[in-house]
Amino acid sequence: MMAKQNRLTIYILVAMFLGVIAGYIVHVAASPAFLASFSDNIKLLTSIFLRLVQMIIAPLVFSTLVVGIAKLGDLKTVGRVGGKALLWFISASLASLLIGMLLVNFFKPGAAINLGNADTSAASDLIGKTKVFSLANFVEHVFPKSVIEAMATNEVLQLVVFSIFFGIAATAVGEGARPVIKALDATAHIILKMVNYVMAFAPLGVFGAIASVIAVKGLEVFKFYGLYLLYFLIGIAVLWLLLLFVGFLILRNRVPELLKRIAQPLLIAFSTTSSEAVFPKLTEELEKFGCRDKIVSFILPLGYSFNLDGSMMYMTFASLAIAQAYGIPLDIGTQLTMLLVLMLTSKGIAGVPRASLVVVTATCAMFNIPPEGVALILPIDHFCDMFRSMTNVLGNALATSVVSKWEGELEG
Repeated sequence: MMAKQNRLTIYILVAMFLGVIAGYIVHVAASPAFLASFSDNIKLLTSIFLRLVQMIIAPLVFSTLVVGIAKLGDLKTVGRVGGKALLWFISASLASLLIGMLLVNFFKPGAAINLGNADTSAASDLIGKTKVFSLANFVEHVFPKSVIEAMATNEVLQLVVFSIFFGIAATAVGEGARPVIKALDATAHIILKMVNYVMAFAPLGVFGAIASVIAVKGLEVFKFYGLYLLYFLIGIAVLWLLLLFVGFLILRNRVPELLKRIAQPLLIAFSTTSSEAVFPKLTEELEKFGCRDKIVSFILPLGYSFNLDGSMMYMTFASLAIAQAYGIPLDIGTQLTMLLVLMLTSKGIAGVPRASLVVVTATCAMFNIPPEGVALILPIDHFCDMFRSMTNVLGNALATSVVSKWEGELEG
């Protein structure tokens, strides 16, 4: 089994390398018209992979979360475990937002961004999406009016809300709900088996994603926004060190083993820029690491809505960098208010590549920063998204393992 996993990891790395080569050859040799069609067509490989993953997200979240709550046994346990999870989520989110704020004030990356390179046509799509982040629509984004609609559109946060209600009700019903819980438990196991089949498409998805962006932007995109990317990577490194340090304080010498277990999910999240793409695989690996299935199936879906550490850090970093690029001074009070706004508006964006940018665009508009400034960071965003998606996966793996340890439910 482990050899098969290692083989898939090697295939993914080879696919990344081949994607860079193929994309660069097309970028250098092809006409602009061919470039655009190549980029769109090769990206279909990524679409196939992501659609296959999205196909199993809704039933997996629903079945695992309901079973997880039911297996916790009573409502007091649900409240206790949920409380511990939220304590971790809120602490990690605030730490991520603050790291982004401190670094952007220290490095001032906005000064290094050339306003003349704004890709405003690409930004206009994002600006059009920002309406969904008004307070009224934020509430609609959280509370489902139809669970079928939430499943059809893969609204993770709405699904989590419905699943929590369903799971708590099933726990309250007790013995009479047992056949339903047993059926959902079997469903979860079937879908986890499907995960292995879907993951076989991962190398193709990775190849398509990398080849597409390199074909259009070329290798110079690395050089062009080098400073912006460098400062962001310093932020990611600081965040990783903080998360792993806290993880080490609680999990002790199990941390290296955890990192080894989640290496493949980290790599897939990195190359597809979607944390959602590894949700099923991460569920499987955390259970193998020793986390009890009832904890994993309760905490992980919650984490995907409330615990996006990489995205949180990036949102403050990007919003303040845009303000710097436009020469708009923001005092500390305004920046802290922005942190709280981001804390709320960022919930439920897991798994959607570039969703962070929609939130950044909405936040800029709220604080009178020109929202089209998002266009400044679009050319480099794909590469930033790789690192923030990978960080989201690390944060959720640590959160699940830590809560398991606190509950005395970590085996091995």
